[in-house]
Amino acid sequence: MAGGNERSMRALKEVWKRPENSLCADCGKPDPDWASSTLGVFICLSCSGIHRNIPSISKVKSLKMDHWDDAQVQFLAKNGNAVTKATYEAHIPIYYYQPTYNDCQVLREQWIRAKYERKEFTEPGKQLPYSDGVKEGILWKRGRDSGQFLPRKFLLSEREGCLKYFTKQDAKEPKINVKIDVINATFQPEKIGNPNGLQITYLKDNKTRNIFVYHESGKEVVDWFNAIRSVQFHYLKVAFPIASDNEIKTRLTRNFLKEGYMEKTGPKQREAFKKRWFTLDHRRLMYFKDPLDAFAKGEVFVGSRENGYSVQKGLPSGTQGNFSWNYGITIATPDREYLFTCETETDQLEWIKAFTGVINQAMTPQEYASKCLDAVSL
Repeated sequence: MAGGNERSMRALKEVWKRPENSLCADCGKPDPDWASSTLGVFICLSCSGIHRNIPSISKVKSLKMDHWDDAQVQFLAKNGNAVTKATYEAHIPIYYYQPTYNDCQVLREQWIRAKYERKEFTEPGKQLPYSDGVKEGILWKRGRDSGQFLPRKFLLSEREGCLKYFTKQDAKEPKINVKIDVINATFQPEKIGNPNGLQITYLKDNKTRNIFVYHESGKEVVDWFNAIRSVQFHYLKVAFPIASDNEIKTRLTRNFLKEGYMEKTGPKQREAFKKRWFTLDHRRLMYFKDPLDAFAKGEVFVGSRENGYSVQKGLPSGTQGNFSWNYGITIATPDREYLFTCETETDQLEWIKAFTGVINQAMTPQEYASKCLDAVSL
């Protein structure tokens, strides 16, 4: 705000301090210190970079370092996050994923472009590219064995309640045909090595199968993601007619609770610890030799505290298996203990926090049924 007159500075600070402007208008990050002088919203530094890439829509300035004239301050005062959201977020479909500051760049960028550039949510009943109940197109899919990404035709159908993909454009029969209610999708740009990388998982014989895909267009891959959520939402509305929209929304696609490398030992607890990639997907703890493996080498069900599950820092005294990482974790179940080691104390504490969060939740009837079907041990 260097060079600004004292009156404008005071007025800007007053608008900035309003409760509705205390979080970034686009990702919810606390204490935004940038704003759009053309949209009238207060945003964080990261989102300001996305706004800067659409200069025909948004002009951004720092609230701390740039000069704001009286007219610009008055525009901010007249608008602000609450007023602007009432316009640009007036008709967001319940299933549409609204990213936070913890989400990846492509999700946040397409959310911002959808709001301000394409104005997808300003009118009721607007036809959207992910709301038709059917989506067909090419995604680059990683080969299960070769590791090479090749173009594959995908078809999502609400009427059939499934997602299919075909190895050839003119193929009559799909390579897979997966029911929509067992599918999850989560963005994994770092793991896949592509900024638009999407991991699609589904249950096959109660075991998780991973498919890794991407599209050159950020808009297209985010449209696929929201199309999956749309089809899931309408499927669940039929399956659970008395459930509220918000209850159904919680059952759509989800991010993994925690991922990363740990070392593990076998059930006898005398084997050498081996480095593996772990994924905690709610009550499923899976491990993989490689983060991009199609199938987990093992899964373990993580139940609730009231059912005899607990997590402790460290390893039992006298643990015999050789390990190179020194920050241990022990998960106790009614049947046995599972032993892991982490490379750093930070990793150890983050995993313990994630496990504790799951264990402290009561189990649902569906989770009891899932536990009965899980037979693979670590």
